[in-house]
Amino acid sequence: MQFKKTMRALLAGLTLSVAAVAAHAQALKLGHITPPTHVWHQVSEKISTDLATASGGKMKIAVSPLQKLGNEAQMINLMQSGAQQFGIFTVGGLSNREESFLGWSLPYVFKDVAHATRAAKAPAAKEMLKRLEQHGLIGLGYTFAGMRHVLSVQPVASAKDLANKKIRSFPSPVYNDWWSANGAAPTAMPLSEVAPSLTTKLLDAVDIDLDALVGLKFHQQAPNLTLTGHMAFPAVIVVSKKWWDTRSQAERDMIAKVVADAEQWGYKTAIDADVSNLAKAKADGANVVKADIASFQAVGSKVRDQYVAKNPLIADFYKQAKDL
Repeated sequence: MQFKKTMRALLAGLTLSVAAVAAHAQALKLGHITPPTHVWHQVSEKISTDLATASGGKMKIAVSPLQKLGNEAQMINLMQSGAQQFGIFTVGGLSNREESFLGWSLPYVFKDVAHATRAAKAPAAKEMLKRLEQHGLIGLGYTFAGMRHVLSVQPVASAKDLANKKIRSFPSPVYNDWWSANGAAPTAMPLSEVAPSLTTKLLDAVDIDLDALVGLKFHQQAPNLTLTGHMAFPAVIVVSKKWWDTRSQAERDMIAKVVADAEQWGYKTAIDADVSNLAKAKADGANVVKADIASFQAVGSKVRDQYVAKNPLIADFYKQAKDL
């Protein structure tokens, strides 16, 4: 009798374990590259929570920050195969597939994060999202981080102070052209290597948004913060087309509604965070350098003109976005 009870208990436990494993295996995947403190992770978690609620628990998303599913190129490949269903990818990373996304990184187009969020409504911005479909992705919306600034070991007060300096830069043509035009040496490097590289003087500066700065505390190695505000830093909320095509219209509408709500929530969060993160950085020891912003803007106009001339959709986006 006791043996039968023991066997029943073991079988019940095994059944629960198998069910738990199956449930975990069925969880949808959302990956991005930023730390858990970053606004993009917060947007990801909101999508996960709201979709679970909207679907009555049928659609559960496991969020993986900090490239845990791979770098952006690897995650895009996963999404094209349907192995990853959701992603938040930088416009810089997506520009390797669709060049027009470089328009978001034109120097000195946007006054602040609020201005950049308004540009997401521009017809050219929506056309960029549509063009992702040919690359196996469905673009559902945008999300933003803070404006880009310069964090440096030695103070940077004008563009000339960057001459021959190695600056960690996002790996993108427009970033390379921008920093090269300032006389700096743009250096692509994983975020995990930035802090030790600043400490050992392999890097002189970092191109960074305040979300990442506060989350990763690079100002502990490079204390000087120059508020150049030279670029916006958006990402795109995408789903796998292969997976999307298997969903019913009702499911698609539900997902689109959840993402649209998270998109608007993310806009306000990013705008507020750009103010609060500056206060946090100052309180934590970052030294804000008084800078000659006009010297950076003069360089920016030359780089901007180069990209506007090379791509019609970038030109349209610039015209539509600059005065919003």
